[in-house]
Amino acid sequence: MKKAWIHKANSFKEAEEFDEKYYSNMNGSERLDMVQFLREEYFRMRGQLKNAGRKRLRRHIKIIQ
Repeated sequence: MKKAWIHKANSFKEAEEFDEKYYSNMNGSERLDMVQFLREEYFRMRGQLKNAGRKRLRRHIKIIQ
């Protein structure tokens, strides 16, 4: 079973501040994993995931490093 958590904010500003703090506390690889997870979920929902998504992202990362 997957666990989920939510943060209930009293305003949009408070929610934005929470998001900024949450993502700034992550290290680079955690943020990259989050981006990749969101990409895979997007493609999965659209029915377009073909095992190439993660390989393409890795290839570009190697070029940057």
